[in-house]
Amino acid sequence: MSETTEQTERTAGVIDPSDVEQAKSIRGLLFPSKVPELHTTASFDSIRNFARSYGDDNPLYTDESYGEGTRWAGQVAPPLVGVALNKPLLGDQRPIHTKQPAFRGVHNFVSGTAWELYRPVRPGDSLYTFQGLESVEEKRSEFAGKTLILTRRHVRMNQNAEVVSVARVILIHAERKAARSRGKYDHEPTAYTEEDLARIDAIYASERRRGADTRWFEDVRVGDGLGPMAKGPLTTTDIIVFHSGGYGFSPFAPASNRLGWQNRQRIPAFYTPNEQGIPDVSQRVHWDPAWARQVGAPMAYDYGVMRDCWLSHLVTDWAGDDAWLVRQSSQMRKFNYLGDTHTLTGEVTAKRMENGRAVVDLTLTGVNQRGEETCLATATVALPSREHGEVELPDAPAELTADAARLMQRHLELKSARGQARS
Repeated sequence: MSETTEQTERTAGVIDPSDVEQAKSIRGLLFPSKVPELHTTASFDSIRNFARSYGDDNPLYTDESYGEGTRWAGQVAPPLVGVALNKPLLGDQRPIHTKQPAFRGVHNFVSGTAWELYRPVRPGDSLYTFQGLESVEEKRSEFAGKTLILTRRHVRMNQNAEVVSVARVILIHAERKAARSRGKYDHEPTAYTEEDLARIDAIYASERRRGADTRWFEDVRVGDGLGPMAKGPLTTTDIIVFHSGGYGFSPFAPASNRLGWQNRQRIPAFYTPNEQGIPDVSQRVHWDPAWARQVGAPMAYDYGVMRDCWLSHLVTDWAGDDAWLVRQSSQMRKFNYLGDTHTLTGEVTAKRMENGRAVVDLTLTGVNQRGEETCLATATVALPSREHGEVELPDAPAELTADAARLMQRHLELKSARGQARS
C-alpha cells in the first residue's frame, strides 16, 4: 500500500483539524450563495408542490385563486419555503483565506433550526441568500465520537432586496468511521396491524384547518391545545415526494447519468459505492437502509427539515389565514426512521404584546409510535386583534436590511457587466 493510499484511508471520514480552524476563522462573515436550489423563482406550481411535499393542502398555498379573498390578496408560500427556493446571488470573488472548509467525507446532520420570518413569498418572487457561520463548537458524541457543531445563518431576500427570513441551522458534523463503529442502537421496525392504521387514519380524519375562520387574539387562552396532527408511517415515497417539492439539492446537486458523472468529478467524496459497487450519493442515508447502517444508524431516516415543515404545518393550520408565524425554533432529539409514525401536538404557553403586535407563544412536540419525543419546538404567532387590528408584518433588523441592499446592488452591477461582456 502506498503512502498516499495509507494517508487517504487514515483521513477518510475524519474531521480535519485544519477544516475546524478554517471554520473558526470565518465566523461572523456573510457571503452570497451562488448555488441554485431546485427552484429559483416561485410560481403557483412550485409553491403548491412544496406545500404538498410535506402533506399540507392549505388552499392559501395550493389554490391559485383562494388567496384573493384573504388579507394577502393572492397566493402565498408556506413559511419555510426558503429551503426549496434559491437563485444564485452574484458577488465578488471570495478571498482564499475566507474559503468554506470542505469537511470531505464527513457526515452532516441537521439537529435544529431557528427561523425568523418577515415577509411572505408570492408567485413571481425570487429568493437570494447570503449566509455564513455564526458559531463553531467541538464536542464528543456517544453516536459519532468527535463531532463539530456549526450554526449557519441564512439570510434570504427577494428580488427587491427585502429581507424575507433569517434561518439559523444547527449542523452536526460526525466522523464517518466513528459513527459506523458506534452503530449499536437497537431498532425493531414497526409492523402495523389494521387496528394500528385505523388509529392513525382517525387522527387524519379529525384534523381541521382554521382557514378563513379568524382566530382572534382575545379568544385564545393559555393552555389551549393544538392538534393532534398525524404524520406517517414514514415511507421512502414520502422522502421522494419531499425532494420533488424542492428540498435537498443545494449544494450537492444530486443528478443522474452524465450530469451525475460530472457531479462525481466535482465532489468525489460525496459518492460511495453501494452494495453493487455503484457510486451513489451519501445523501441516500435517507432512503437506503443498507447505507444508513454503514453510517451507524439502524435504518434510513428523514430530514430534520421535513419535521420543521411538519411543525409549521401544525401551527398554520391552527392559526388561520389572517395570522403570521413570527418565529419558530426546533430541536431534533431522535431519528425519525422509515416506518415511524408521528403525532404532533402543541399548547399555548403565553399571550402578550410584542412591538405593538398581539402574539401568542406556543410549544410544539412530535412523538413517535414508541412514545419517544423526537422533535420539539417553540413558536411565536401574531394574531389579529379586535382591539389592536390586523397583523402587521415585523421589520427585519436594520443591519441585515443594509446588507441586503448592498449585496443586491453588487449583484445587479455584476449581472449588467456580464450582459455587456456577452454583447
